[in-house]
Amino acid sequence: MRKHSRAEKADVAVAQAAAPARDNPAVRALGWASDIADQPPLITLCAATFAAGLILRDGRMARAGGRMLAAELLATKLKSLIKDRIDRTRPYVVANGGRYRARKGNDPHSAMTSFPSGHTAGAVAVARAYAREYPEHARAAYAGAAAVGAIQIPRSKHYPADVVAGAIVGLIAEKTVHLGEGLIQRALEPA
Repeated sequence: MRKHSRAEKADVAVAQAAAPARDNPAVRALGWASDIADQPPLITLCAATFAAGLILRDGRMARAGGRMLAAELLATKLKSLIKDRIDRTRPYVVANGGRYRARKGNDPHSAMTSFPSGHTAGAVAVARAYAREYPEHARAAYAGAAAVGAIQIPRSKHYPADVVAGAIVGLIAEKTVHLGEGLIQRALEPA
């Protein structure tokens, strides 16, 4: 059996300390609201933004929606690649008296797919993509993404490191989309 690092023990301790809050009505309500960042609703939101931009002939909105959608899809793919290689017990398992485990693997059960936070990855990727097109709303977008990530800890869905890793995945996904868009734009410019 692998020995857990100090950082990992601290991560688990924070999650255990936050676990009693999962039954708080405010945490439940905020957790429910944060489910907008789950893959199906977030993909729908991004696609709807893109479609609305096209229908309204609003190039800015269409660009934002397209970037948001591309960033969310890439964040989901990256998050899934990591989850498929790392098994980590979700905090609610430990809070309910189960054993904490973290190891290489591919356990498909939700109880073992804590790392990284997909809600956070998607929320951060979409917020950053949106903020590139609408910088005047960047603070609100980032605050929303931060709230989605932060609530995952008292919900007992993720450890703090899961949330941080999800945010990094989201930033990488959005930056990749942004760089790819720039390469395409340069390739299409007249010589």
